[in-house]
Amino acid sequence: MLTMAMNDRARELFDLRTGFAVLDPADGLAAGLRDWADRGLEVRDEVLSWKPVPFNAADAPADFGDLTGWECAHTVLHLDDFVPVTVSQEGGEPLIGPDDQRELLRQGIVLAREIGRLAGELAVPQSIRCVISANDTNGTFRFHRIRSGESWHDADLDKYETDHVVVMDFGV
Repeated sequence: MLTMAMNDRARELFDLRTGFAVLDPADGLAAGLRDWADRGLEVRDEVLSWKPVPFNAADAPADFGDLTGWECAHTVLHLDDFVPVTVSQEGGEPLIGPDDQRELLRQGIVLAREIGRLAGELAVPQSIRCVISANDTNGTFRFHRIRSGESWHDADLDKYETDHVVVMDFGV
C-alpha cells in the first residue's frame, strides 16, 4: 500500500492536474541521495534508521520525546546538500526559487519510493512514513516507522504555510 498526501502549496507547485509524470526528475535520483539509499536500512531495538544504525539506538527515544522523533532526527537529510539547485543570497539569507523547490521535492519523492521498497524488503518488513518538504531556504527528507499515536507532522498539511510538504506512507 502507498498513500501520498501533499498540501495545496505542493500540489500547485507540481500542477498535478496534468498527471503524475511531472513528479519524476529527468535524470533520476541524484548521486548523493543514491548513495544514502544504497546504504540500506536497519532495525535495531525499537528504531529504524539508515545503516549503520547510530550507537545510541538502544537509548531511544532519549531526549526526542518518542521513537518517531528519534528516527526523524537520525534520518533527516537536507536535500539541497545533494541536489544541484541554485541558492541565491538575498539580504544575507539563502533563497531557493520555485523551480528548484520543485526539484527538491521530486528528488525526495524518488528517494521515498526507494526507502519504501527497502523497508518492505527487510527481514521483518516495516510500514514507514516519509516526510518531504521544501521552502525558500532548504529542502528536507526524513522517514520513520508508522506508529499509533506518534507523528512527525501535523495531519493538516495546509498548516505549513511557507513549506511545500509531501507525505508518503508505505504499508506492509
